[in-house]
Amino acid sequence: MVQRTGRRVLTVDARNHGDSPHSPDASYEAMSLDLQGLLPQLGLVPCVLIGHSMGGKTAMLLALQRPDVVERLVVMDISPTGTTPGLYIGNFIAAMKAVEIPEKVPYSQARKLADKQLSSVVKEVSIRQFLLTNLVEVDGRFSWRVNLDALAQQLDRILTFPQQLESYSRPTLFVLGGNSTYVQPSHYPEIRRLFPQAQIQTVPNAGHWVHNDNPKDFMDAVTSFLA
Repeated sequence: MVQRTGRRVLTVDARNHGDSPHSPDASYEAMSLDLQGLLPQLGLVPCVLIGHSMGGKTAMLLALQRPDVVERLVVMDISPTGTTPGLYIGNFIAAMKAVEIPEKVPYSQARKLADKQLSSVVKEVSIRQFLLTNLVEVDGRFSWRVNLDALAQQLDRILTFPQQLESYSRPTLFVLGGNSTYVQPSHYPEIRRLFPQAQIQTVPNAGHWVHNDNPKDFMDAVTSFLA
């Protein structure tokens, strides 16, 4: 993306994900505040904000709350409405919490064991591979880096979007996966209300993980939007 856009690119490690601190508050409001503190500190205001799924909802909320911070917005396969297809996330979280791995086995074996245990619930190999990036070893014990407890407890809030009255009037691109059902035509009126300059583009041969399923067409859409 750096080569294609000629821009400095920063990947944000959201709370309760990756190596960032865990918190019982997994709300979009909290994650928006995290970005409101981080971006000025790094001298990245205003910026182009790109977010996928939960990250897309965080990006939308930040743009709506602080339009001065966001120069342009790219939202990947999510809308500012409830996320009905996302109900399966609860099943994924339960499956991850149920994984059992013996202590002191090699990491490669631990991944294979976790993959096998997840496969009964998470059918798609690509999604299991994505989930397995969260498997970490600490002092010979394997655990999940993502805060599963907080995500499970706040799943109802995660699957909705905070009610907003003000709109974001700057250029916005919604990139949808052609095979995904996350964003429905019934969501378009709310998208248009909150993001009146929104363009909606569908990437073929891609599901919810648009950037992973069809990276070329995804990057073509983003670079064209930023040109």
